[in-house]
Amino acid sequence: MGPASIHGRPHHYAVIFNSQRTEVDAGYGAMADHMVALAAQQPGYLGMDSVRDATGAGITVSYWQTLDDIAAWRRHAEHAAARDTGRAQWYRNFKVRIAKVEREYGWQASDGPADPAA
Repeated sequence: MGPASIHGRPHHYAVIFNSQRTEVDAGYGAMADHMVALAAQQPGYLGMDSVRDATGAGITVSYWQTLDDIAAWRRHAEHAAARDTGRAQWYRNFKVRIAKVEREYGWQASDGPADPAA
């Protein structure tokens, strides 16, 4: 998934989910896709960034307007069921951190090649 951009939204929250997958697939990909789509429908959801390497180590950061929005997502019945299945089958371990985002900034290269004379 590409990087989320939350420009113009200071003081939002990031839920940082670090995980290590097991070798068990058992519908993981379909459930992960469903959770992304379901999260995007929730009040306060702002976006998500996610990566996983060949060893199964991954990090997903979802962005939310308020702590109440995060708590509501945690209580969502389908999310809770997916979390239970994750503990039982899909993850060796995981850790969740919640952080307040004070600001965001970045840089992006232009579409064309760099001008060496510039």
